[in-house]
Amino acid sequence: MTDQTAQSRRDRERRGSGRRALMRTSAVAVTVLAVGASMLTACGDDTSSSSEVTLLTHDSFDLPQSVSDAFTKETGLTLKVVKNGDAGQLASTVSLTPGSPKGDAVFGIDNTFATRPIDAGALESYSSPALAGGADQYAVPESHNELTAVDRGDVCLNVDDEWYRREGQTPPKSLRDLTDPTYAKQAALIDPGTSSPGMAYLLSTVGVLGDNWQDYWRQVSAAGATIVSGWEIAYNQLFTAGEGKGAKPIVLSYASSPAATPGTSALLDSCFRQVEYVGVLKGAANTAGARKLVDFMLSPTVQKALPSAMYVYPVQKDTPLPDGWAQRAPIPQSTVNLPPAYIAQNRETWLQQWRSAVGR
Repeated sequence: MTDQTAQSRRDRERRGSGRRALMRTSAVAVTVLAVGASMLTACGDDTSSSSEVTLLTHDSFDLPQSVSDAFTKETGLTLKVVKNGDAGQLASTVSLTPGSPKGDAVFGIDNTFATRPIDAGALESYSSPALAGGADQYAVPESHNELTAVDRGDVCLNVDDEWYRREGQTPPKSLRDLTDPTYAKQAALIDPGTSSPGMAYLLSTVGVLGDNWQDYWRQVSAAGATIVSGWEIAYNQLFTAGEGKGAKPIVLSYASSPAATPGTSALLDSCFRQVEYVGVLKGAANTAGARKLVDFMLSPTVQKALPSAMYVYPVQKDTPLPDGWAQRAPIPQSTVNLPPAYIAQNRETWLQQWRSAVGR
């Protein structure tokens, strides 16, 4: 979802690698959606036949093999998956090759980067017949269906409620509580310059606090919050409920994380709504196949598989969620949702201001 390869291996989140770690804890057996080992090493292969669809995606893309088999059975097409770093790197790759793409379709560009490939003219307009099932509610504003929503993953502060119960302490109720030194010292946050969830939380503070967001970060940083480079370190090493059983009972993660980590909860006033999209690449060798793939990503087969396989919420209405999600990982009723164009215009300025606020 940025060295990119080496850094991605060290810090396996950049958006959804954190979800892969969550999948391990819930013992969900998944396989890369690919056909044969050659698909995993085909990053430099720009060719595609009419019986094959090449999907460019981020390093965190994982769905059961049965989903790939269903696509082939339904369409007669073979799906080849080519992974290309994190969401930001994926958006850059697509944006730099308009008309001469390295695949037929792209999945995993999210709403923080959506305007980049659209403005570059790297995507074909395509309105899937399945849009009305719910995906249309997540359309990129002022676009022409160059990107089609597939899933949403809300980034929120998570709290280890069991730790607070054992320690006889009261957990925080809001992101604003982190300005209290007691809670700040208990928090593991993430650098927005090196992490997609980190950027999402920065955007949450911009959306929730308005002009006061820089003061918030100054206070949180001065009060002792720990800021690390990525989700893997924050959740699996520092979080008290993570794999490493660390010392921080507050961590930045996802609203869906408590489904995999009982005894934890998300602070739902702190959530930024991330949406992942699929699109047809302009100049694709197999445009017809790419459109069929867009339709398939909105089908019940894929939408039902997304929560267990990738720990995200489906966008299509009435898609059933796994047992326990409604109780442990409810969808936030209110989230920060800044327009993609507004994010694109201000991202670098916000990052500079954030670094100044926290002294980096």
